[in-house]
Amino acid sequence: MREQAGRGGGDRFEQGTALAVRLLGNIETVVRGKHEEISLVLAALIGNVHVLLEDVPGTAKTVLARAIAGSIEGAAFSRIQCTPDLLPTDITGLSVYDQRTREFEFRPGPIFANIVLVDEVNRAMPKTQSALLEAMAERQVTVDGVTHPLPALFLVIATENPIEQEGTFPLPEAQLDRFALLTALGFPALDEEIAIVAAQRHTHPLAGLAPAISADELRLLQGATEDVYVDELILSWIVSLVRATREVEGVANGASVRGSLALERIARARALLHGRPYVVAEDVEKLFLPVIGHRLMLTTSFYAETRTLGRDAALGLVQARCLALAPAPEPDWESAHPDPVTPASG
Repeated sequence: MREQAGRGGGDRFEQGTALAVRLLGNIETVVRGKHEEISLVLAALIGNVHVLLEDVPGTAKTVLARAIAGSIEGAAFSRIQCTPDLLPTDITGLSVYDQRTREFEFRPGPIFANIVLVDEVNRAMPKTQSALLEAMAERQVTVDGVTHPLPALFLVIATENPIEQEGTFPLPEAQLDRFALLTALGFPALDEEIAIVAAQRHTHPLAGLAPAISADELRLLQGATEDVYVDELILSWIVSLVRATREVEGVANGASVRGSLALERIARARALLHGRPYVVAEDVEKLFLPVIGHRLMLTTSFYAETRTLGRDAALGLVQARCLALAPAPEPDWESAHPDPVTPASG
């Protein structure tokens, strides 16, 4: 592998790293004890992609979304509570007839906010889910033949409740692919939960949250990921690793090219969050399951073999098999630092 320490970086990267530290620290004043999980969601924000949180109620999903919006000056937040009677126009907006002007006027829906929390997305009807996912993919909505662009700063954080399936409409695998990553926040540790209870004794920490960066600074932060260097060997390995999901035992349908794009993009964002101007193999391995896991359709026989392990452990086995098919590249120190040539005598 080529030596990477001298590649990538620059003034924009240094500014972006400082902004990322400031943004992350500001959010952690509200959401405690979830450094890695918050970093993962911020990697999606920096990478300009969307997140699906599959978690039980009461794990600060709404608080996290509000904290992200509150940490960006001027960012608008909206929450969509999905129910079976939610209509597509309840998300996208609709045209309303104005009797004074005798014309139809477009009233934007909650999807036109900057940070959008879609709570229990699997409770919405498939038609409504499609309207949401189309807006996410196209970053625009079309109502009555007129196209309306969504804001440039646009992050969707959708949630699902994994313990209650009655009255839900599970997202098809093709729709799940629209989310760049799937993760969970989980419950806090004992000491963190004590600190949370104490901090909310008089008021919620969100009430005192001040913006940490501006919208222009967020755009600079997003642009700084372009300065993160990805070695050709790492890039080739990312693609090989995703392609391995299409032939590995236990997987019926592997990840598409969209998975390769998301893994490379979020790996650059993770490197920036860790202050590195280059991507390393650890970035890819840490992101493999959050970015690729929900895109995989496992075989029935593999489900039967791993039924006592749970889906997370089963996906861990799939990752191990993929790494066996496409192992991480090893540094070639001899190629990087060839032996000096001994001059001929005489």
